[in-house]
Amino acid sequence: MKPSASAAPTQPAASNVYVWYVVGVCFLAYTINFIDRQILAILLSPIKQELELEDVHLGLLSGTAFGIFYATMGIPIGRLADRYPRRTVMAVCVALWSAMTALSGAARGFATLLACRVGVGIGEAGCSPPAISMISDYVPAEKRGGALSLYSMGVSAGIVIGFLAGGYLREIIGWRMAFVVVGLPGILVAALLLLTVREPPRQEQSSLPPAREVFAFLWARRSFRYLALASGLYAFATYSTSFMLALFLERSHGLSAVQQGQAAAFIMAGGVGVGTFAGGFIADAWAKHDRRAYALLPMISMAIAVPGSAAAFLCEYTPLAIGLLMIPGLCGQIYQAPAFAASQSLATPRMRVTAAAVLFFVINIIGLMCGPATTGWISDLLRPEYGQESLRYALLGVNMVFYALASFCYWLSSRTMREDFDYVASVS
Repeated sequence: MKPSASAAPTQPAASNVYVWYVVGVCFLAYTINFIDRQILAILLSPIKQELELEDVHLGLLSGTAFGIFYATMGIPIGRLADRYPRRTVMAVCVALWSAMTALSGAARGFATLLACRVGVGIGEAGCSPPAISMISDYVPAEKRGGALSLYSMGVSAGIVIGFLAGGYLREIIGWRMAFVVVGLPGILVAALLLLTVREPPRQEQSSLPPAREVFAFLWARRSFRYLALASGLYAFATYSTSFMLALFLERSHGLSAVQQGQAAAFIMAGGVGVGTFAGGFIADAWAKHDRRAYALLPMISMAIAVPGSAAAFLCEYTPLAIGLLMIPGLCGQIYQAPAFAASQSLATPRMRVTAAAVLFFVINIIGLMCGPATTGWISDLLRPEYGQESLRYALLGVNMVFYALASFCYWLSSRTMREDFDYVASVS
């Protein structure tokens, strides 16, 4: 499994300014990724009314239709990016999901909107695995968590912009044109990737290991198995919350579309944004003393998110509830950069895109494909007893249970992380 002596070095000769420019362009692509993904959340109420849907249908649109293809296409696209220029694969995928977002505005029913969301999911599957791999080749391991924190800020930036823009666009031009307006800018980002980002050197293409060998190698690392499972359990809660947040604020707190967008953006910027940015840098600093930090930090943050979620969803006073919702957002999102960084250190250089794709596969099968639809289903079941408050209690239960399970699995991952890091370094 060692690279040949003639293999190209994984660290290209590039200036610090250019390296961080690449990180910035990848961040921009990831931001567009989440704008196009999240815009649906603020538009769910008018879509439900016009297309006569139930909460479970909204969950299928938000999570299952998107997530099943986002998850399953990530691995084959990741393998493609392990063999061909990653920036090209990313650019094509950005253009695809942007076009499908714009086409969502032409949907005439549940089935056609579902098909558009499938297209968005396929395209967005080609964003993070190539991006994480390129960043990992440009940035040395000791600074990787911080670089991936900056990249991961695209999540909160995209969600914030999606909520804010979606709230205003829904009021001004309606949900159909809102899809068109947020979809088209991605074409420009695709051009930026193709024209300005250089592919970093890596080992020769002939050294790419077979997919079964990569899967077997990752599965043999116990810390990777539990890291992926924990991240998926966390995603079950957070995707359910992010896609249902606007509906919760409307039903339980009586906010208008613009107010929903403003409140959700505040929660995401103050909680998710800070957590995402801080996670990688804190983990890098802690890892200088204990490399298990990449699992221990998410373990602690998930544990704190359990009572934080209870306080947030049970609070009746709207301003305080909005502030409390920042706690699970901040604590939960701390996981992202440490988990990505750990996954890259648990794979050899030629396996990095596939390793990222496998991690995203688990996250999105458990979290995105199952989370929103299950939460919507629970809300429908609770409606006869709780009425408009059914979504409050569905989100409360999902957050508390899945944050606790995620914390436990991150602890299990930490138990073998040092040994697995040492083994991977010895065979790379």
